[in-house]
Amino acid sequence: MRKLKIPVTRIEGHGLITLSLDGEGRVAQARFHVTEARGFERFCQGRTVWEMPAITARVCGICPVSHLLCSAKAGDAILAVRVPRAADKLRRLMNLGQFVQSHALSFFHLSSPDLLLGWDSDPARRNVFGLMEEDPGLALDGIRLRAYGQQVIEELGGRRIHPAWAVPGGVRAPLQEAARDRLAAGLPEAMRIIQDAISLYEGHLDDWAEEISAFGDFDSLFMALVAPDGTWEHYSGHIRFVDSDRNVVADGLDPARYPDYIGEQVEGWSYLKFPYHRETGYPEGLYRVGPLARLNCCDRMGTPLADEALRRFRALADGKAVTSSFHYHYARLIEILAALERINGYLSDPDLLSDRVRAEAGINELEGVGVHEAPRGTLFHHYRVDEHGVISWVNLIVSTGHNNLAMNRTVHQIAQHYLSGREVTEGLLNRLEGGIRAYDPCLSCSVHAVGRLPLRVELYDAAGRLISERTRA
Repeated sequence: MRKLKIPVTRIEGHGLITLSLDGEGRVAQARFHVTEARGFERFCQGRTVWEMPAITARVCGICPVSHLLCSAKAGDAILAVRVPRAADKLRRLMNLGQFVQSHALSFFHLSSPDLLLGWDSDPARRNVFGLMEEDPGLALDGIRLRAYGQQVIEELGGRRIHPAWAVPGGVRAPLQEAARDRLAAGLPEAMRIIQDAISLYEGHLDDWAEEISAFGDFDSLFMALVAPDGTWEHYSGHIRFVDSDRNVVADGLDPARYPDYIGEQVEGWSYLKFPYHRETGYPEGLYRVGPLARLNCCDRMGTPLADEALRRFRALADGKAVTSSFHYHYARLIEILAALERINGYLSDPDLLSDRVRAEAGINELEGVGVHEAPRGTLFHHYRVDEHGVISWVNLIVSTGHNNLAMNRTVHQIAQHYLSGREVTEGLLNRLEGGIRAYDPCLSCSVHAVGRLPLRVELYDAAGRLISERTRA
């Protein structure tokens, strides 16, 4: 069996794709490897629950807010407190800012060079700098939109990256009135940018028809948090699973009881675990999380413009689940729109200026689970502590982990469609990367990788001999 290895770039972290071919040159197996580990779950042991939000925020420079908030929620459970209403809204506001900045980075900086400059274009130009030459207005819009999301985070937490703001029981400080006014002033431009971006994407759907059909278009389950009434949710609610027809498979699941319905499998060829729907079994219990899953799971977005965009999104599949992973990009843009509409609503809420933002308590439970939606998907922080609040055990299930089986299925489908003969072409290389990039994986979060791994593809024959190799630094 011939084997091809492809390291992956333009994602957060670095990974490796291996393709194995049968004796007739057809793709028999595709694997997405995560090749290094740092071990956050172990070195958090011995620290206190009050330290965990600041520590776990360091998992990643792209997702610090996601870990900060989720860790604080796990701490809430251990303190057994009800977070003040103002703190709940402030945390939600920061998470919305995180959605805007992270999704804008993914679409405008990491993915739009492929989408707009072409999958087979010169790789030396197929990047954000090439995009700036081709369409400087769009490139600047991406920078401005991401900056607005970062501004939301900074105005609340005092810094754009790793703010030490959310704590067990609430947050350290409310939003200041002057900061609220600055955020309100920036909203109109951010709304204009995202509406233009959605129109741009919708206008290119016919151009991307082949990629849409080949980039991870398969039946699966989808998992996300939804509000009690089924509305799109990003911070609380309950877990829902739907299938590819948008039939509800399970609903009203308690996020804190995730081991009842999520299993975790380990494979020897990757440091990234393989979560699966426990009732369905492994590996058939593949499910997807993140923007695509959230739009497939919810009944409505809950804001006017995003609800109209969701209607157009659902029309792609005649009301069933949108199953092509290529449309993670579309879902990401719709979520930015929903986030901005919700930010607009919060900025007129007087609770955001309240100084009642933290509930004080000691250790009341020896175990706690925090769950919310990070931009890339559902995030779980699960801690066990002693009576002094010292951590004895940690489990993190990160968005990229949930999507691990789906990413492997996606690279298999892309390779089957585009690999011809024994040569690794630049077009194949980029499409395989693009299939992974659609999920916007965060490998530092998922396995806490260190070091730098360039993109590498190696092709092996049925006897295990290397017959082709391609590397990109």
